[in-house]
Amino acid sequence: MGVGDPVALFNGHDGEWQAVVAEAGKRGGILVCREQSQTQTVPPDLWLLFAPIKKARTDFIVEKAVEMGARRIVPVQTAHTNSERIRQDRLQAHAIEAAEQCGGVFVPEVTDLTRLDRLLDTWDATRRIAFCDETLAGESGRLPDAPGPWAILIGPEGGFSEGERTRLRGMEHATPISLGPRILRADTAAVAALTLWQSTLGDWA
Repeated sequence: MGVGDPVALFNGHDGEWQAVVAEAGKRGGILVCREQSQTQTVPPDLWLLFAPIKKARTDFIVEKAVEMGARRIVPVQTAHTNSERIRQDRLQAHAIEAAEQCGGVFVPEVTDLTRLDRLLDTWDATRRIAFCDETLAGESGRLPDAPGPWAILIGPEGGFSEGERTRLRGMEHATPISLGPRILRADTAAVAALTLWQSTLGDWA
């Protein structure tokens, strides 16, 4: 970009601003904000917890979570998670790019990979968990109409272990839900669950 070119800026806190390039050089430049073009908005207090899968499909989950209004994205290591590590910085950059592409002004935090059992050990009981249980495919298991902060938990390609499923079912603030009559791939399940929550309890309702 050169001097005089327009550019839209956002930092996740102050909305979107229309700016102009005042100085441009090989090592940096100066942008001058002219006017605010979009006020800051914050999505509902919804976290997405998911077990990482193949790189491109993990990128897809992060991208769609940003577009669909997750406030925080938490990769979790489960008993059957195939991927043992992630590049948190790369996924955070992907989240920023997704916000840019869809005209958003809020970028959710993408945390580092966390073991599910350790996450549940310190879980705030005021945040309800909707865990998508593939064993409920074709059965009832709907999202309860309960206010407050929520988290959606998507299991790995191999599904939750019996121990994980038993623990989640024993938590008072966790609810097993069905995503319809068919077992979905993990990336499809994330989109379906986010859509279900937003249309029932979120800012689509």
